[in-house]
Amino acid sequence: KKRFIDEPGQMKLLIVVDKLLTGFDAPSATYLYIDKQMQDHGLFQAICRVNRLDGEDKEYGYIIDYKDLFRSLEQSIKDYTGEAFDGYDKADVEGLLKDRLQQGRKRLEERRETTKALCEPVEPPHDTQAYLHYFCTASGNARQLKNNEPKRVAFYKQVAAFLRAYANLANEMREAGYSDAEAQEIKAEVDHYEKVRQEIKLASGDYIDLKVYEPAMRHLLDTYIRAEESEQLSGFDDLTLVQLIVERGEEAVEALPAGIRKSRAAVAETIENNVRRLIIDETEVNPKYYENMSELLEALIRQRKQEAINYKEYLAQIVDLTRKINRPETQASYPVSINNAALRALFDNLVVLVPTARESLGTELDVDVREAKVLALDRAIRRVKKADWRGHKLKEREVRNAIHAELGGNESLVSEIFEIVKAQRDY
Repeated sequence: KKRFIDEPGQMKLLIVVDKLLTGFDAPSATYLYIDKQMQDHGLFQAICRVNRLDGEDKEYGYIIDYKDLFRSLEQSIKDYTGEAFDGYDKADVEGLLKDRLQQGRKRLEERRETTKALCEPVEPPHDTQAYLHYFCTASGNARQLKNNEPKRVAFYKQVAAFLRAYANLANEMREAGYSDAEAQEIKAEVDHYEKVRQEIKLASGDYIDLKVYEPAMRHLLDTYIRAEESEQLSGFDDLTLVQLIVERGEEAVEALPAGIRKSRAAVAETIENNVRRLIIDETEVNPKYYENMSELLEALIRQRKQEAINYKEYLAQIVDLTRKINRPETQASYPVSINNAALRALFDNLVVLVPTARESLGTELDVDVREAKVLALDRAIRRVKKADWRGHKLKEREVRNAIHAELGGNESLVSEIFEIVKAQRDY
């Protein structure tokens, strides 16, 4: 019982004889198997154990009735006061029982129409590039990529809901009232939108867990959508596209889904969006370095669009740029002692901020002076920082005071360096 309350996700099966039906706040469950005589209040309480929704993945509960308590189920759905619920008025149990296939078909049609409506603004010929332009960016603009994020999130959720609704009926399409031709049409639509979702996620850099397919998604695809043997649509495994480019160079293009790979423009935009996303995510860690990388990326995009370089040369340059962005430590411009990400961030950004702080620092920082100042800052920060100092006002103040002591009284400089320090994983 304790495990059921504390870790319901770890409980596959709980056998109940006479307890836990009344006076017990049960966690959300999905299946109820009834194998004892029950009626009225006891049956009502039992059914309510699977009547609680729990997030977007659960839309209803299932009841498996071994005792035939719901005789003439079709009539019971229409007349709740007969058979199992003799002791209740019709209004008391209104809506408790529904025809599963009827509700499943209604839900599938709703999800199907909503998914189509979300994609209606996509321009013909509704190919991969058209979807990427609508849900990602048509101009290569970072702001547009960010502004389109709500559209992409809505699309991801809707396709997932469409897939779940189809999976619930996939083995009973004929019983739900669909002809074989209609069932095949819906199956093709689910397959199409799932592929589009994967391509948009990849092209926009929206993957969070670095995996293209989760085991559960593979199971759904293999079980309900594909009749032939499952095939690998892309070879990303546990790598992001950026990591794949770093590891394999130009060969990474071959791991892209076929819908993207067949268009050079789609390949270029997919790579650029992923690189731009990495720059945006990492900018606060080292603003100056990633600002420079962003300028290099925009220059390369302009060259591609103006056809100033051929495709092979473009791929070589974007691979080289991606490696610089993903591995700043490979750059030869740092002194030997500047050997971790935190030191590199301080080294890069002090040179930018110095012109506003020459009075407090007393000199323009050349490489040697800047190196000495960065190492002194690093020692001062490490000397005073405490565990879990971010978000703790007093602990943050100690770090800020240490920076202030090293850089002097320029508050603007101190504030900018403090924010950079907060973003460092090494501190």
